[in-house]
Amino acid sequence: MRGLISHIQRYSTKDGPGIRTTVFMMGCNLRCLWCSNPETLTQDIKVLYHKNLCQQCGRCVNSAVDGSIVLSANGCLIDRDKCGNLLDMIDICPFNAYQSQGTYYTVDELADLILKDKTFFDTSKGGVTFSGGEATLQADFILQVVKILKKHDVHVTLDTAGLFDLDKIKSLIDLTDLILYDIKTYDDDLHISLTQVSNGLILDNLIKLSELNKDIIVRLIIVPNLNDDILDYQNRLNFIKRLPNPVKQIDILPYHQLGIGKYQALGLDYPLKDVQTLSDKDCQKFYDLSITMNFKTTIGG
Repeated sequence: MRGLISHIQRYSTKDGPGIRTTVFMMGCNLRCLWCSNPETLTQDIKVLYHKNLCQQCGRCVNSAVDGSIVLSANGCLIDRDKCGNLLDMIDICPFNAYQSQGTYYTVDELADLILKDKTFFDTSKGGVTFSGGEATLQADFILQVVKILKKHDVHVTLDTAGLFDLDKIKSLIDLTDLILYDIKTYDDDLHISLTQVSNGLILDNLIKLSELNKDIIVRLIIVPNLNDDILDYQNRLNFIKRLPNPVKQIDILPYHQLGIGKYQALGLDYPLKDVQTLSDKDCQKFYDLSITMNFKTTIGG
C-alpha cells in the first residue's frame, strides 16, 4: 500500500499541540474558492512552473510534445492539456524552473520518517498531524501508518473538512487523539456556492464525532465578503454549542493570499484575486463573539 503525499512539514507548531510533523495528503473532495493548497486538489503528481527561475533557454520548448510549450516575453506558456511529457521538464530544465509536487510513500517509509522526530514529540507533547487536501480520502493508508505510530505512543491529529463516510473510517477515528474540524459556513446554500458541496453530511459527522467524545478543535475560516456575515458566524457557534460534548477550542482562521503563487505555478487562475485579507478589527469582532459565548478561542490556530 502506498499513499500520495504533497509534502511533509516537520517542526510545525500550528496543526495541533506541541511540535508536530504535518503530512499533507493529496486529494480533496471540496473546492473551496479560497483554497491555499491547490496542488492537493486531485490525487496525482503535479508539475509547478516557476517563471522567476526560468532563463528562457528553450530546452523545454524543444522537448515538449505537440508544441505544447512556447516562449513568450513573460516566460514559458504551457498548454497542460496537450503536454503529455510535462514531468520530463523537471530533469530537462537546467535552472530548476519546473518542480514536481507529490511523492508516493509506503506505510513503513512514512512511519519511519515520522518516528525520526519522536524525541521532539515527547519533549513538547506533540505528534503527527494528517492534513491535506482531505486526508480521509486516503484513510486506509493513514490507518496502517497510525497503527505503527501507536506502538510508539505517538499523538495523532486528523485535520479534516468532514466530508466522509464515518463508518468507513471508524477504525482510523478510534486511533485518532485529536480532530481539527473545519466548518466553512453554516448556511447550506452558501456552503454549496463556496465549496461546490452541501454541508449536511459535514455537520452530521461533527455531531457523531462529538457523541464519540473525541477531542475536537473546530476551525472557522473567515473570508471577507464571502462567509463573514456575523449572523452566519453566530449560527456556526450556536451549532457547536449544541454538540453533545464541548469542543476543546475554536480556531479563527483569517483569510490570507499565501496560495496565489501556487496557482500561478500550476497555470491556474486564482478565483479570489480581488478579495482582501481580513482586517484585525474585523477579526477581533469574531473573536469577541466567541469569547462571549464562553469558547476558548485562538486566532490563526
